[in-house]
Amino acid sequence: MKQTLKPWLTIVGIGDDGIATLTPQAIELVKQAETLVAPERVLENLDLAALGLTEAEIVPWTMGVGPTLKFLEERRGRPVTILATGDPMHFGIGATMRRKLAAEEMQVIPSPSGFSLAAARLGWSLSDAACISLHGRAVVGVHPHILPENRIVTLTSVARTIHEVADILVARGYGRSVMTVLEHMGGNRERTVKVTADEVGPYDPDNPKFADFNVLGVECVAGESAALYPTVPGLPDEAFIHDGQLTKSEMRAATLAALKPCPLALLWDVGAGCGSIAIEWMRAARGAKAFAVEAKRERVRMIADNAAALGTPRIKVFTGEAPAALQDLDRPDAVFIGGGVTDEGVFEACWEALKPGGRLVANVVTIEGETRLADLHRAHGGTMRRIAVSRLEKVGGFSGWKPLMPVTQWAVDKPLESE
Repeated sequence: MKQTLKPWLTIVGIGDDGIATLTPQAIELVKQAETLVAPERVLENLDLAALGLTEAEIVPWTMGVGPTLKFLEERRGRPVTILATGDPMHFGIGATMRRKLAAEEMQVIPSPSGFSLAAARLGWSLSDAACISLHGRAVVGVHPHILPENRIVTLTSVARTIHEVADILVARGYGRSVMTVLEHMGGNRERTVKVTADEVGPYDPDNPKFADFNVLGVECVAGESAALYPTVPGLPDEAFIHDGQLTKSEMRAATLAALKPCPLALLWDVGAGCGSIAIEWMRAARGAKAFAVEAKRERVRMIADNAAALGTPRIKVFTGEAPAALQDLDRPDAVFIGGGVTDEGVFEACWEALKPGGRLVANVVTIEGETRLADLHRAHGGTMRRIAVSRLEKVGGFSGWKPLMPVTQWAVDKPLESE
């Protein structure tokens, strides 16, 4: 008989006014806690005696995600309540814990999220805005959403985040973008500040312009010099720092089309070069992940710089030679071999690790590489294509076509285990 799990972790969403925003049902759940975890600003206004929590373990929530998970694991099975801001399942602790616990072990009582409150005040449709979180995340994650006339609603960490976003907007040529800072929504200190990105200026910790507790709305306005970097694969070559080891824009678009990025899917980019394939994979689908494997340390630094500049700071880079560097990595949903397919054991290691139903794509430009792909095609099937691209360039006073090096591509799906 399957064991029925009992909820022991209760996560209650609260507004800026703290426990005053809770329903009677939510308050009863709070009263049942043996351990109560909440932000310090919430605990300061709690009447523990009125809640019957004088004997409970009261913990100010100042821990990061890792220590929080460890703390909760130590109390697993005992009644624990967390008071969290807004909707805990939308970029919150509820979503994090759900990845660690069975759904039956936890119950969540949400309040209106910061996104909902912001949309109501801004008069924006959330379905037409990019909703992201920069809370506890690298601020460069805003990059993929900076597009002409796009609207962004983002959770922030502290007041400094506003200045960091403004700096990025100005650097990208979006200095006229309108930034609306919504502070302490729903509380007695609620305030709205509207500025353009180029008006924000540097952060002064001694004289802050904004409150730490805020949600930011951005209306992107592109200037004449603004570069257009959409999430559709095939960014211009100049978007990347590279040493010549770069899959060119046209070929990159064709390669990503063959790899088929999907939400939450993991890509191995083997022989990653400057990381262009892995980075565009992550930009192309919600929550897509990538491991970039590269032997040369100077290129590893390029991958990190490109990932920061293009909004994929969560890319994981592994320095080393394949196949040795592939050992013990999480199994991928897709593999791109941009270099090393002729090296002994590289394809075999990638194919063995690839999940059933996953895609493998390899590009080569040499006769030796083409011979290897022909052998693999005979053994495993799939499709082979040869792609030649020419670009128009000046030839004296005229114009002519300059061919790029032709690329041979092999793409194959790994059979499902039942096939």
